[in-house]
Amino acid sequence: MANSLFRLMTELSSRKWISRLTGSFAKSRASRALIPKFIQAYRIPAEEAEKSVTDYPSLNEFFTRRLRPGSRPIDPDPMSLTSPVDAMITAMGPLQDGLIPQVKGQDYTLEELLNHSPRMETYRDGYMFVLYLSPTDYHRIHAPVTGKQTERDHIPGKVYPVNDKSMLNMRSVLSRNERQITYMKHHYGEVAVVKVGALNVSSIRYPDETITSWNKGDELAYFEFGSTIVLLIQQGTFTPDDTLHIGSRVKMGEKLGTLLDMESTRPYRRLTEHA
Repeated sequence: MANSLFRLMTELSSRKWISRLTGSFAKSRASRALIPKFIQAYRIPAEEAEKSVTDYPSLNEFFTRRLRPGSRPIDPDPMSLTSPVDAMITAMGPLQDGLIPQVKGQDYTLEELLNHSPRMETYRDGYMFVLYLSPTDYHRIHAPVTGKQTERDHIPGKVYPVNDKSMLNMRSVLSRNERQITYMKHHYGEVAVVKVGALNVSSIRYPDETITSWNKGDELAYFEFGSTIVLLIQQGTFTPDDTLHIGSRVKMGEKLGTLLDMESTRPYRRLTEHA
């Protein structure tokens, strides 16, 4: 009974107009007064922020803050794939013929997550990470590899919350919520950065939509309020760091694993050109 009531309330609160209303308030000057309470409630390390707390004109501006230079060192190994976000790993492992197994007790398929994109064949037996961002976390999203955009896709959907309770009690949240996907080609293969919207996320934004190539660690996008990244890695091109496990917390720029050169021994090249 309790779970049924929770599902009903979540369905009602997941309407886009509620997220837009919440987002409008968060962008207003009236929301500025909530910043200190927000910092205190979620124990946010405000000293890492690019600006002083009093310089942010709204809660949204603080929430989507950039960090001081050097706050997130990028792993220097040219063969490393790094975390695109600050997050907790809620699932990780090899895909099984297009199946993403056991994400908070539920299985997902690439077909659902990628909305039947033909690109799903690239990842059918690849590797995945599900990275959950809580309100405490830094919410800018960065390139996990050096590479170029091959495609960008927007998949409309719901805005269900992505916290533990919702993920356990609501069906297929990750593949029913709104998604923005960036497919990136790197020297040894391809990755897909699947940005999953959530309750109170008024949008997933790109700071500069004209940029289509990135160096590892460059800013890619950002969330307005908390959400999840599903990072998909092409089959045969990656081996994970053996110190990571479900429940590990990672910072943006930290190593998730090593890229594999399956075709040659040529050195890894940095791509520095931008569109």
